[in-house]
Amino acid sequence: MKNKIYVAKLGKSVGLNGEIKIFLDSDFPEQFKKGAIFITNKGNSLTVNTFNESRGTINFDEINNIDDAKKLTNQQLFTTQENTKENCKLNKDQYFWFDLIDCMVFENEENLGMIVEIHRYPLGDYFEIKTEKSLVEKDLPKTFLLPYEKNYIVNVDITNKRIEAKDAKAILENS
Repeated sequence: MKNKIYVAKLGKSVGLNGEIKIFLDSDFPEQFKKGAIFITNKGNSLTVNTFNESRGTINFDEINNIDDAKKLTNQQLFTTQENTKENCKLNKDQYFWFDLIDCMVFENEENLGMIVEIHRYPLGDYFEIKTEKSLVEKDLPKTFLLPYEKNYIVNVDITNKRIEAKDAKAILENS
């Protein structure tokens, strides 16, 4: 699957009719609506029949008994970037992580590097930035973490893959 995004892990079967525990790794539970299609890490295509967010269970059209449900234990569910954009609505100043990856980070028109990953820690999200080559040649770290919060992120331009930051160079220099 092109542009696949990991969204959940399937747990043990629940009951006799093929319900399965689901452990979401997504900020968008609304994407698990009836008829939504997901692909497992083993290449199986699954169509959502029912999803109960409060119970943390899901049932698929293709699975209707406990034996079939048990075969899915510990499998991962993936969706595509296109399906994510279609099924998940963002609020103002929210962005999909896959849109932020590969953005260049600038401070006062100086290119500090490119976002290569986003890490979720208990106190917040952090951009992992691969430092611009010219700065690495000045003995600065090859990568650094920048908090994804208003104190550091001034502007995000997804179209041009450009993020304006403040105080990011100080973080880089002290990393």
